[in-house]
Amino acid sequence: MRENLKNARKAKGMTQQAMADKLGISLRYYQQIEAGDRTGDFEIWDSLEDFTEIHQRILRETNPDREDSQ
Repeated sequence: MRENLKNARKAKGMTQQAMADKLGISLRYYQQIEAGDRTGDFEIWDSLEDFTEIHQRILRETNPDREDSQ
């Protein structure tokens, strides 16, 4: 799970659907990016970085101890 991305989205008061809409992508695609299951293209990460004001390298970090990986 990309906890930093999830936390940044929540700090902006946005749902996953609202973020997907802002990025012009499907909800499922955004969910896969946030879950760490897809990488997403550089334009998405550039937009996320601009919107959240957090460097994309930090947003991209995944937590290897996520609960659903057991």
